[in-house]
Amino acid sequence: MTTTNPNPDTVDYTSLIGRENINDLEAILSITNSDVHATSYSVGAKVDTTFTWDYEQSREPLVKLYEKAKTSQWNASTDLDWSTDVDIEKVVLANMAQNRPDGAVAFGGVDLSGTQFAKWGDKEWTRFAIESNNWTMSQFMHGEQGALVCTARIVETVPWIDAKYYASTQVVDEARHVEVFSRYLNEKLDGHYPINAHLRLLLDDILMDSRWDMTYLGMQIMVEGLALAAFGFMHQMTTEPLLKKMLRYVMSDEARHVAFGVLSLKEYYQELDAHEIRDRQEFAFEAAVRMRDRFMQQEVFERMEVNVKEAMQLVLLDENRVVFQSMLFSKIVPNCKKLGLLDAGDGWLRKKFTELGVIQFEDWADTGEEYLELDEVAKDRAEA
Repeated sequence: MTTTNPNPDTVDYTSLIGRENINDLEAILSITNSDVHATSYSVGAKVDTTFTWDYEQSREPLVKLYEKAKTSQWNASTDLDWSTDVDIEKVVLANMAQNRPDGAVAFGGVDLSGTQFAKWGDKEWTRFAIESNNWTMSQFMHGEQGALVCTARIVETVPWIDAKYYASTQVVDEARHVEVFSRYLNEKLDGHYPINAHLRLLLDDILMDSRWDMTYLGMQIMVEGLALAAFGFMHQMTTEPLLKKMLRYVMSDEARHVAFGVLSLKEYYQELDAHEIRDRQEFAFEAAVRMRDRFMQQEVFERMEVNVKEAMQLVLLDENRVVFQSMLFSKIVPNCKKLGLLDAGDGWLRKKFTELGVIQFEDWADTGEEYLELDEVAKDRAEA
C-alpha cells in the first residue's frame, strides 16, 4: 500500500512497489501465489458504512449515467449464442494468420538463436498460444470478480445517493462479466489459471484502503481503464465470433464503469490538498506498475516448463509486447490527466508515466462521455 513520501523531490520505489528498479526481474518473479489450489480468499479491511439521508439526485452527469445503465442491461444466457462451436486450436491458428502474417508467433524482432525457444516447432508455439489465451481469459475473470467486490464496497461507502444508485447497477454488470468469462472458460476452453499474484496484490491494496475514493481510483480508473483497453485489443485480435460479441457487450459496460470513476473523482479531487493529491498520485503509479507486471504471463511459461527468467528477459526485449503493454494505458493516462493527477505537484505522475513509457496517451479521448459511443448493446437493439 502506498505511503506518501515526506520529501516530494525524491521517490522511494521500494516503499511504493517493493523494489528500487521497476524492471527488476528477480523482484517481479519473486511475487507468486502460494495458495493456487485454494477456493476462497479473504482480505481484512476496516471501512465505514455510509448512509445518506439526502435523496436528491443533484449530480446530473451521474443521473444520466444511471439512466443509460438501466436501459443497457443484457442477459448473458440469452443475448449470446452459446451453441457456437469453439475449436481453440483452429481459433489461435486463425488469429495468428490474421495478426502475424509474417509468421512470427512471439518475441517479435528478438533473435532466439541459442535460447530454449529456438528448438520450438509449430506444436509448441500453438500450445503456447492456447495457454496464453487461457491465461488471459482467466485473469479477465478474476479481475471482474475483483470489480464486483470493489463496486459493492463503493455502494457501501460513497456518501452520494447518485453514486450509490449507479454503483448498484455496476454490481449487476460485474456479476454478469464474471458469469460470461467463467462460462466461456468452462464450456469453450480447456484450462484455467489461478489469479496472477500481481493482480491479487493490487486488489488487496484497493480493498484494504478505507478511503472510498481510493476504491474508485484503484478499480474504476486503473483496473477498469486497463480492462477496457485490453478488451478492445482482444476484440480486434480474435477471429472467434462468440468471444467477439461477448467482448463488445462487456466493453459497453466497462466504458460506463470508467466514466463513473472520472465523473465522481473529478468533483471530489477539487476538494483535496496537495498532500492528499500526492497520495493519490503514488497510488496510481503503484497500480500502474502492478498491472504492467501482471501481463508478463510468467505462469504460462511455468506451465510450458521453460526457464521463466530467460523467457521474461526475452519478453522485455519484444517490441510487440512493449507496444501492447503501453497501449493498455491508453484509457488510464488521459483519465488521470482529466482528474488533475498528471500535472499536480510539479507533474510527479507525468514523470512516472514517462518512465513507464505511456505518457504519449495523455491527449487521447478520456472516458467521461465516451461510454455513449461504445454502447454496442443499444446499437444492436436499434438494428434489430
